[in-house]
Amino acid sequence: MAFVFQFLSRWPLRLLHALGALCGWVVYVLSAEYRHRFQAHARLAGVAAADARAAVAAAGHMVLELPKLWLGTPVAVQWDGAHHIEQALAERRGIVFLTPHLGSFEVTAQAYARRFGTSGAAMTVLYRPARQPWLRRIVEASRSRPGLHTAPANLAGVKQLIKALRAGACVGLLPDQVPPEGQGAWVPFFGQAAYTMTLAARLAQQTGARVVLAWGERLPAGAGYKVCVRPYEVALSRDLNEATAQINVAMEQVIRQLPSQYLWGYARYKQPRQPDAGSTQEG
Repeated sequence: MAFVFQFLSRWPLRLLHALGALCGWVVYVLSAEYRHRFQAHARLAGVAAADARAAVAAAGHMVLELPKLWLGTPVAVQWDGAHHIEQALAERRGIVFLTPHLGSFEVTAQAYARRFGTSGAAMTVLYRPARQPWLRRIVEASRSRPGLHTAPANLAGVKQLIKALRAGACVGLLPDQVPPEGQGAWVPFFGQAAYTMTLAARLAQQTGARVVLAWGERLPAGAGYKVCVRPYEVALSRDLNEATAQINVAMEQVIRQLPSQYLWGYARYKQPRQPDAGSTQEG
């Protein structure tokens, strides 16, 4: 499989996305469970049929572009709202970047690292290592680059995030990812209760960091990506559950701007799993 990743990393992005679209539709047609979940989530959010169809292909785009993003040469990236990052960095309060499962969330961290991270304010992203050793090696190598650090999803990793923010650097999180039991709260997401990580709100509350919304939009015909950045200008509640619900509202607003590239098939409303040994509970 490592050889396959290396091989695909040399393909043009346009060709990878074409193959990804095919794979996305194959999975959608063959997996009834995935298809029903996808349809239910898209319907809950009021997604138009055309956007839902495009999102089927976009799920495949996300998978097939990974070899290129992890192992290939840097892809073309446009920016929309980079000045918001510049303003936040100038305040030296640290930045909590929040990115939903929208577009290419992998490219947002890489693009930040290339443009801003090497000048002193590196980004640290929280991640859970892959179970397969070959994939773990690829992911760790791809994310260990100038201006970009990783933190494990445990107590040590959370401390690493807090340290980075207090030093005026940045952290990146996917706040619509279902956390383990004990590390989240049941709050609305598109009108239905979803177990949601409280870590994003807690980091902002404890460190006084700025909250910034960011996502990587895929451009047509494999032309690259556009990284969109918006400041989060709502004062977070001091109540952790209320603050977590506020962040979910912000994620909904971002997703509604590009519903054709959201992972509607993600099991967002599932029951949380038991935490792994050594993982942290936010208490």
